Amino acid sequence: MNLKGHINISDEVRSALSKSEPVVALESTIISHGMPYPQNYETALQVENIVRENRATPATIAVINGIIRIGLYDTDLEFLSSDKNILKASRRDLPVIVAGKMSAATTVSATMICAALAGIRIFATGGIGGVHRNASNTFDISADLTELAQTDVAVVSAGVKSILDIGLTLEYLETLGVPVIGYRTDEFPAFFTRESGFKVNYRLDTPESIAEVIKAKYKLGLKGGLIIANPVPDEFSFDKSIIDKAISEALKSADSNGIKGKDVTPFLLSEIKKITGGESLRSNIELVKNNAKLAAEIACCLRIKN
Repeated sequence: MNLKGHINISDEVRSALSKSEPVVALESTIISHGMPYPQNYETALQVENIVRENRATPATIAVINGIIRIGLYDTDLEFLSSDKNILKASRRDLPVIVAGKMSAATTVSATMICAALAGIRIFATGGIGGVHRNASNTFDISADLTELAQTDVAVVSAGVKSILDIGLTLEYLETLGVPVIGYRTDEFPAFFTRESGFKVNYRLDTPESIAEVIKAKYKLGLKGGLIIANPVPDEFSFDKSIIDKAISEALKSADSNGIKGKDVTPFLLSEIKKITGGESLRSNIELVKNNAKLAAEIACCLRIKN
């Protein structure tokens, strides 16, 4: 595969990959579309530092001026955090954005694609997309789910936001053959809260045991990723009834304002932040940091040659 002129891997990430050292992919939609400035920039720096503190190399991914960048400089993170013209790239958008020499933050699906191109096996994010409520009428299902069925990258997340239909999301993942592993939990987390009312497929309590499952999956030639569901730390978890009420109010606001498609999640996160007096943003930041730490720990246990 000739990727010359389309992809740039930073020296730090390239060196780590060449030595089969642990590398953790990080997405950039969180930076450009998930949090306000300057918290987004500060969080991006903190998350990269957490990965390094846990003996792995961070590889934040974005498209800048049409080049897929695997591993960013602080100036790139600042650009993604503050520029108002950063697009949002999923699988369908990547060829247009690359050909048009545009700049975009990568969603879960696009980050998985780019990580796989670079040979990175594990990726930390906040929450994955899923099946939206009323999807039987709208057919609104995140591309993250189909990407998990076909791209060989394990994803550490705090589950999915309860703005989604969690039951249908888990059913869809089962149909696609994507394992859902709970890290030290039997219950699938719902982003802002540790509780969803739904069970994970399997519970594993150590990074080592999760790494063994990842290795077994790929040794068996089973395509696609895995979800490692890592609940938000207890001290930053919302009471389920409180966050459900906030989400219900935000969903009504989205409907009344005609918000659809890619704009739904950023709008809802902003509305929930207002409703909770900023506490949801704090929870969001802490769960991302928690996921980065676990992903680095798992990466250190993996022994898959890149």
